[in-house]
Amino acid sequence: MSKKKQDAPEASEQTEEVKAEEKKEEKTEEKKEPSELEKAQQAQAQEHDQYLRLAAEYDNFRKRSQREKDAIYRDAVADTAKKFLPVYDNLERALKNETADEAFKKGVEMTMTELTKIMEGVGIRPFGAAGEPFDPEKHNAVMHVDDETLGENTVAEVFQTGFTLGDKVIRFAMVKVAN
Repeated sequence: MSKKKQDAPEASEQTEEVKAEEKKEEKTEEKKEPSELEKAQQAQAQEHDQYLRLAAEYDNFRKRSQREKDAIYRDAVADTAKKFLPVYDNLERALKNETADEAFKKGVEMTMTELTKIMEGVGIRPFGAAGEPFDPEKHNAVMHVDDETLGENTVAEVFQTGFTLGDKVIRFAMVKVAN
């Protein structure tokens, strides 16, 4: 009988070990397989993340398209203005010349005023007046003169007016610079 009693505690110890191992397996299985609720929450979070990414991508596309449209518009205005600049130059020369016909002079002045108003309406501004400081990013120095009455690097005379559209130079001003 003593042999049977010794075998019985060993069997109960084995069953306890088996039960403990089964509990461990159940816990690891629970960790491996999330519940249906957790799966649904993960899917919903993933869909929300995809939605946010898509919304951000669309917003970036919209902004990029608007910048491209604005750039195309500015380039078109600048190209069109370049074609009208010889007309501006001719009207400016006509105003500098003396004429006996006052009606003719008045007509040229009105045409020049209207052209200037239209150019300013689309954002084109003239620059390059005598007495301005010389800026190599805006002015094209074609002559130098030694004139002590003017300061150093000062525009002495303007041969051709320059124009800008915003920060972009459409045409550089052709000037004589005092040293």
